Parts: sequence; C-alpha cells; structure tokens
Amino acid sequence: MEKLINDFSFGLFFWQMLLFVLLLFLLKKFAWQPILKALNDREEGIKSALESAENAKLEMENLQADNHKLIQEARIEREAMIKEAREIKEKMISDAREEAKSEADKMISNAQDAIESEKKSAITDIKNQVANLSIDIAEKVVKGELSDKGKQLKLVEDMLNDSTLN
Repeated sequence: MEKLINDFSFGLFFWQMLLFVLLLFLLKKFAWQPILKALNDREEGIKSALESAENAKLEMENLQADNHKLIQEARIEREAMIKEAREIKEKMISDAREEAKSEADKMISNAQDAIESEKKSAITDIKNQVANLSIDIAEKVVKGELSDKGKQLKLVEDMLNDSTLN
C-alpha cells in the first residue's frame, strides 16, 4: 500500500478519471439506455406473459366450468331421451298387446260364428238325413205292410177306427 502512495501521480490519476468519466458518459449515452430499455422490455414481456397466463388460466377455468355445465345438460337430456324412449316402448308394447288382444277377440268371435254356422248346418243336415231315413223306413214299413192283402185291410180298418175316434 505504501508503494501505491509513493508512486501516485496526479496526472495519471487525472487522465484515468477523465477516461473513466468519459467511459461512463459513453456507456450512459450509448449502452446504458439500450440495456435499460431491453431490461424494461423484457420485464414488460414477462409481465404480459404472466398476465396472459393468468388470463389463459381463468379462461381455462371458465371453459372447464362450461364443459362441466354442458356435460350436466347432456346427461339431463340423455336421461330425458331415455325416459321418453322407455315411455314410447311401453306405449308401443301396450298398443301391440291391445291390438293383438283385439285381433284375437275378433278371430275368436269369427271362429265362434263359423262354429255356430257349421253347427246349424250340421243340425240341418242331420235333420234332413233323419227325415230321409224316417221316410225310407216308413216307406219300407208301409211296403212291407201293404204287400200282404190281409195286412192292408187290417191297416185300413185300424185307420178308420182311429180317425172316427178322434
């Protein structure tokens, strides 16, 4: 340290100070302003990026809330559609059952009418056959009775007696 004090020169000190001040002046004029401007720009960029990130975060939260709301609405609509489909299915099934029952009742009624018609036709046919058989039997009996002269006379007498008695 003593050596520095002994070797100290005011001329050198003056020039060094002058160069230092000149260097500070040049740095301030040409370098300091652009450096400060770049730092301020960077700071503003960081602030705007943080604000953008915060806005994006808020927008994302809003979108998530909207998505959740849309999902809830879709679920409610889906449930309503499923309920409506079930109701339509039940109505279709009940309509089909009623229609089938009506058709079955109609078929049963038609079958009963056909059976009744067939029954009447069969009874009429049986009556006709019984009448024809009765006529055939009566004819054969009468032929048998009328083939003998004695039987014929007796039959005529019996008929006369019956007719006068009545």
